[in-house]
Amino acid sequence: MSGSSSSTVGSRGRLGVAVIGAGYWGPNLVRNFGGSADWDVRLVCDLDLERARKVAGPHIEVTDSVQRVLDDPSVDAVAIATPARTHHGIALEALRAGKHVLVEKPLADSVASGRAMVDLAEAQGLVLMTDHTYCYTPAVQKMRELVVTGELGQVHFVDSVRINLGLVQPDIDVLWDLAPHDLAILDFVLPGGLPTTGIGATGADPIGAGRACVGHLTLPLPEDGLAHVHVNWLSPTKIRQMVIGGSRRTLVWDDLNPQQRLSIYDRGVDLARTSVGGSDRTASSVSYRLGDTWSPALPEREALGSMVTEFAAAVREGRPALTDGRSGLRVLEVLEQASHRLAAQAGTTYDAGAMVPAGPSPSPSAAPEPVLEGVR
Repeated sequence: MSGSSSSTVGSRGRLGVAVIGAGYWGPNLVRNFGGSADWDVRLVCDLDLERARKVAGPHIEVTDSVQRVLDDPSVDAVAIATPARTHHGIALEALRAGKHVLVEKPLADSVASGRAMVDLAEAQGLVLMTDHTYCYTPAVQKMRELVVTGELGQVHFVDSVRINLGLVQPDIDVLWDLAPHDLAILDFVLPGGLPTTGIGATGADPIGAGRACVGHLTLPLPEDGLAHVHVNWLSPTKIRQMVIGGSRRTLVWDDLNPQQRLSIYDRGVDLARTSVGGSDRTASSVSYRLGDTWSPALPEREALGSMVTEFAAAVREGRPALTDGRSGLRVLEVLEQASHRLAAQAGTTYDAGAMVPAGPSPSPSAAPEPVLEGVR
């Protein structure tokens, strides 16, 4: 490893971290870094110092200056929890200062920005990690195990649904808001990671918000399989489900059912081909398999706690994290392709970095913009 702070790694019992951004996600990061045996939270950075103080508590220093964070030799790593459009600039500054970097999802607001972050981290020998939190839940880690070990067989299809009555965001569409979770899970679970070519996308804006509020993604899988992701801000019911159908078994993940998050079904369709009368012709015979259903026991632990532990291990061992910058980049590649598809459908041009196709402004009755944290 290289960089100004990397020489301190391993010389202290704990690693020093600064959290930049004290808005929606920053408090969760401060709490989990603060509760970890691997980390000391050195600074919390936000333009709103009063908010930063509430998040940091009485024993952690606060600042409104990113430069103050980067100049501190006790800070080995920074965790960025600011609006996506700012991730690129802050991460590049931190990497140039020799700091390891954790970035909340999405990694950046464009593929070009994400690639620049990945390239610089690799050139500097530093860890760039994407906070794909779901990948550190016991349920998703068990899903990965079942797929990788072949318990499900060849994956034939994935159906993922993430819908709720949610706030219409001022700067991103529903695909950029909700789909990164599902795409990150697919990248983590599927052998070979997330497919980034042949992406299909459709979107709809039935309320005139100026951006897609309902969206569908399709992604090709090996052996003519197909993955489908449905996201929606307008549903009165909240659903968080993923079905992974394999040649041997089918897995159903219901994130809103804490008593039975995972169910494995030994049920499916079998297709047998036989020759007809000794000739070259073949006939197909379809049979349906109706076997048992079971639910694996899952440990209870907070995903973010596992994530900060993985971040520390990657830093100390000088290796990529489980959800490294390249996994975040693959998610961006799918989202950007989807945005190009939506822009083409609307007869507009996608502006990379804007995260939504150019279109009409939201109506005056649209939901107000949420206050976003900022940094210097």
